[in-house]
Amino acid sequence: MLKLTVKPGEYVLIGNEIKIVFTGGSSNNLRILVDAPKKYNIARSDALERYGMAPDPGNEVKHYRDREISPEAKEKIRKILMAERRRARNMQNNPQKP
Repeated sequence: MLKLTVKPGEYVLIGNEIKIVFTGGSSNNLRILVDAPKKYNIARSDALERYGMAPDPGNEVKHYRDREISPEAKEKIRKILMAERRRARNMQNNPQKP
C-alpha cells in the first residue's frame, strides 16, 4: 500500500493508462478524477456493498461505446476550458479583497 500527500491539481500515474487527479476536498471528503480505459472496472466500495457485489471477476460493469461528438461541440468544449483556465489564472494573479 502506498500513502501519498498531494495538493489540488497534482496527479498519480498508474502504469501508462491510468491517471488519478486530486481536485480538492476537505478533511472528510476527497475529490478525485480517474482517467482510465473502459476495460478497467472502477467502482466505489459503498456501491459494491450497497448492491451486494464483491469486487470479483464477473461483477464488472459493462460499458457501451460512447457516441462521437461533433467537431462543433468539441470546439465549444475547448473554448469553455480555455476560458476557465484564463479565469483561474486571473483569480490567482488578482485575488479580490473583501
